[in-house]
Amino acid sequence: MAKLGPGQGLGCEAAVGSLQPSRKREYKACNKLTEGKRPLYAIGFNFLDVRYYDVFATVGGNRVTTYSCLKDGNFAILQAYVDEDICILPQKDESFYTLSWACDLDGTPLLVAAGSNGIIRVINCATEKLLKTFVGHGDSINEIRTQALKPSLIISASKDESVRLWNVHTGICILIFAGAGGHRNEVLSVDFHPSDIYRIASCGMDNTVKIWSMKEFWPYVEQSFAWTDLPSKFPTKYVQFPVLIAVVHSNYVDCTRWLGDFVLSKSVDNEIVLWEPKTKEQNPGEGSIDILQKYPVPECDIWFIKFSCDFHFNQLAIGNREGKVYVWEVQSSPPVLTARLTNPQCKSAIRQTAVSFDGSTILACSEDGSIWRWDEVDHPSIKN
Repeated sequence: MAKLGPGQGLGCEAAVGSLQPSRKREYKACNKLTEGKRPLYAIGFNFLDVRYYDVFATVGGNRVTTYSCLKDGNFAILQAYVDEDICILPQKDESFYTLSWACDLDGTPLLVAAGSNGIIRVINCATEKLLKTFVGHGDSINEIRTQALKPSLIISASKDESVRLWNVHTGICILIFAGAGGHRNEVLSVDFHPSDIYRIASCGMDNTVKIWSMKEFWPYVEQSFAWTDLPSKFPTKYVQFPVLIAVVHSNYVDCTRWLGDFVLSKSVDNEIVLWEPKTKEQNPGEGSIDILQKYPVPECDIWFIKFSCDFHFNQLAIGNREGKVYVWEVQSSPPVLTARLTNPQCKSAIRQTAVSFDGSTILACSEDGSIWRWDEVDHPSIKN
């Protein structure tokens, strides 16, 4: 299958954002909380349930913690789960790298976490207990994402060069995206399309972004919900060929998110790129790509730094290795840098950000084990 480079789009010049903040929205640093000395690799708000929009979680070391963002700028700790790993790998301490919120069929909030041991933990936030454990990946897991249209489906990206689709309700591994057309190095990030339930995007250390379709395999997804036998007996299927392989970057690609039918992808070359994949369902591999916009992020040349957006994908926030956070108005053209968030005490690498439902609060988790919070302040330019 041919790999498509950026020269095979429409040929228009990509719009590059300016690093001069527009000050359309202003934020103030209002809190810092230090969990410990272990790096925090992931942080995320729960957008699946309106009751919990102010709830977020972090992972670092063998610990998963949930908090509430209080209106006065403080945090309230809600729950903490410590993975002792007694049953499966007593000789190796877990180090969680990723988390995602999910739901059981009855709407019960679930928190899914994974990391260095390659084991997925599903925590029931109502009972505060471990609900399920999924074993299947052959190496560490770098990212988990939830299908917002069916929030009992999750997808995991692993160092073992594969992506797996799971049903958290039944514990079944439904599909494995790997093989002849799969990634040739660690898969670092993965995401579900927001409206096309069959489509996902993945990216990794082979410098590519791959677009996959589950349409042909969807009967197995439906079958997983009605399965009553042991999960290990389910006829898990391999998806070997993506519908598009795109070479948008020249180095590791460690974060990818859909923006409607467009894709946002970030590499260690100090920028996020917005591009359009043009796939041909009948002729996989014969599509094209068109690079639309670029969002510069200075001093962001180490891998495993992930960006996030608010619910409506208006604000995008990303940290860098110096502890700065850049907030972009993601749907403007050319891109507009809304704000650059700094604090003299925030000097460690920001591994991930979390933007609240309406974009008014921005959180960042850092290499030194700290959580930082910035809240929007009133500004004349955003008043109606």
